[in-house]
Amino acid sequence: MSKSGTRSTNLAKLGAVQEIFSAVKMYVAPPPQLSDATQKSTDENAATSRIYQIWLGSNKFLLGGRLIFGPDVRSLFLTIFMIIVPVSIFCAFVAKNLLDKFPHHLGIFILAIAITFTVYDLFLLLLTSGRDPGIIPRNEHPPEPEEDYDASTPPADWGGGQTPRLRLPRTKDIMVNGVAVKIKFCDTCMLYRPPRCSHCSICNNCVERFDHHCPWVGQCIGQRNYRYFFMFVFSTTLLCIYVFAFCWVYIKKIIEERQINVWRAMLKTPASIVLIIYTFIAVWFVGGLTAFHIYLISTNQTTYENFRYRYDSKVNPYHRGLVQNFIEIFFTSTPPSKNNFRAKVRREPIGYGDSNSAIDRDTLDANMGKGGGDLEMGSKPAWPSLGYEIPEDPEDFQGHPFEGSDTRGGIQHPRRSSWGRKSGNWEITPDIIALAAGVGGEISREKRANGVNTPPGNR
Repeated sequence: MSKSGTRSTNLAKLGAVQEIFSAVKMYVAPPPQLSDATQKSTDENAATSRIYQIWLGSNKFLLGGRLIFGPDVRSLFLTIFMIIVPVSIFCAFVAKNLLDKFPHHLGIFILAIAITFTVYDLFLLLLTSGRDPGIIPRNEHPPEPEEDYDASTPPADWGGGQTPRLRLPRTKDIMVNGVAVKIKFCDTCMLYRPPRCSHCSICNNCVERFDHHCPWVGQCIGQRNYRYFFMFVFSTTLLCIYVFAFCWVYIKKIIEERQINVWRAMLKTPASIVLIIYTFIAVWFVGGLTAFHIYLISTNQTTYENFRYRYDSKVNPYHRGLVQNFIEIFFTSTPPSKNNFRAKVRREPIGYGDSNSAIDRDTLDANMGKGGGDLEMGSKPAWPSLGYEIPEDPEDFQGHPFEGSDTRGGIQHPRRSSWGRKSGNWEITPDIIALAAGVGGEISREKRANGVNTPPGNR
């Protein structure tokens, strides 16, 4: 069969299918209509969605979005347990027995200071763990791409008269205090990270002045909670030293009262021995961490920068001098959060064409890692989840796109109707085919009765 004959047959089949579907539309039931009260209730429910309810990060929220934690917030209970239990033992078996060991009832202050300092320590722990560490909101779309072509190249050499390809560079150079600093593009948040910002793989957020993710507090440590983190670690160190010291004071009081040696005195108070061993081990961890962060503050570094960049052999663009570095951490106002987790937003319907689609990612540079190989050259665009695939031979359509498809960008996409079904699915149930055949026969008889001739190829 010749090519013209094949095209005529295809056109005839397409015309028959269109005639059947035009007839079927007359018998398709309309979508269910919601009452005014139900529609109003649905709109109100959609409007009352809050940002923390649709948050894309891995964070956990409490009290309606007022407190934000990391995904490993359960470790916070272990940290609280490791603080409260030793202090409770100290108050019950050591501080209580020291109440009458000092003149003018000064022993009461030992117990009061221990309780007050513990409450203060737990408050700093909550401030560190339960607040926004400095999360940068994600972009819904990538930033404006740059044109990846040489301006001296004439348009005729671009290939096929196409426009130049737009790509996003992986990194950019900016100046910070006269020093060139590279900033990277975040594929997840679709933004260029500000200086000292990094993406936490645990919380799945970009955090300003990212220091590290601390599993003991279950939260990222960043610009908005670093001060409280250091104060928590420092106060925990002081609490360990306080308990350690007064356990020895109690042992010394036993030696003086009973005139016995230190070993026998220690046997008289086993709780003091346990606390001395516990605080001695703990102070090496929290004390060492305190000393390390004092060094970082004095040189204006973060833990991430210290382990990755090693400013000992490079110029630190953020170093402002010893005094100014401490002032920056402890005597400047905490910047407000860039996120209002309790803000009301309207939840948009989720479809295949979201902002993170492969078509949008095509604007990224080929050297950008995971996002660069989403579309393979020469492969057919397909949507397996929708049961739809672009045919290999475009001539089968003869320039007539399907009625339920969209031709934006030169690619035909199946559209979803308001009923939640796939308009691009051409599977027809037998009862509909039988109904369409009957209606089609009636329409043909009406046309012949009215003197309208149907082309032979469409009969």
